[in-house]
Amino acid sequence: MTDFTGRTILVTGASGGIGGATVRHLVAQGADVIASGRNMDGLDTLAAETGARPLPFDLTSEESIKGALEGLDLWGVVNCGGWGGEIAGPVETNIDVFDKVMSINARGSLLVTKYAAASMIRLCKGGAIVNVSSQASLVALTGHISYGSSKAALDNITRVSALELGKYNIRVNSVNPTVVMTEMSAFYWGLPEIEKPFLEAMPLGRWATVDDIAGPITFLLSDEASMISGVSLPIDGGYTAR
Repeated sequence: MTDFTGRTILVTGASGGIGGATVRHLVAQGADVIASGRNMDGLDTLAAETGARPLPFDLTSEESIKGALEGLDLWGVVNCGGWGGEIAGPVETNIDVFDKVMSINARGSLLVTKYAAASMIRLCKGGAIVNVSSQASLVALTGHISYGSSKAALDNITRVSALELGKYNIRVNSVNPTVVMTEMSAFYWGLPEIEKPFLEAMPLGRWATVDDIAGPITFLLSDEASMISGVSLPIDGGYTAR
C-alpha cells in the first residue's frame, strides 16, 4: 500500500462522490487531506468521518482561491471540483452556461494549480497534481459542447503544467472517467434511450463507481507513478478505445 504520511494533499470537489471517495482513499493511506467543496454540510460530515480538514472556497473567484491557498504547505492536489452545466449542442447552447462551465472546470482548476504549485515549488519537495477530466474531452458526446470543451481545456492545462513544472519534480496528470451513475447524472444518463446504446458501445458494459475513479487518482499521486506525467488516463471501460 502507498504511504502518503507527511504529505498534505488538497482535494477540491470533496463534497461530491468522486472527491469524497478520493479523500477516503488518501486518508486511509496516511495523507493529511485538505477537503474543499461547495457543500459545507457535506464537508463537515466528511471531516468528521475521515479527519480531513475542511477548507471551502469559490472556484470562480481568484481572490477566494488565492486567499485560501496562499501560505498552505501542499505536496499534492486533486482538482475534482466541477460543474456539468447543461445538455445542449452548439446551436441551442446557452452561452452563459458555457462561460460558467469553463469558469469552474477549466479556469478554476488552473487557478488552484497556479497557487498550489507556488506552494509546492517553495517547499522544494516535488509533488503531484491530478486533474479530474472526462471521457467527454477525448470523444464527442451528444449534448456535451460546454462540458466537453471545458474538460478538453483541462487536459491541455494538464499537459502544459506537466511540461512547465517537471523541473521542480512536480508531476501533473489527468484522469478521464466515464459516467459515475449518481443522482445528478441519472437525469440524463439514466434515460433508457441514452443508457442502453451507450453501455452497449462500452466494452466493459457498466457505469463506473466512485472507487473505480479514486483508485487511479491515488495511484497517479503516489511514488509508484513517479515516472508518469502529462498523461490523460481514460477510466471508461474501454469506451474511447472504439
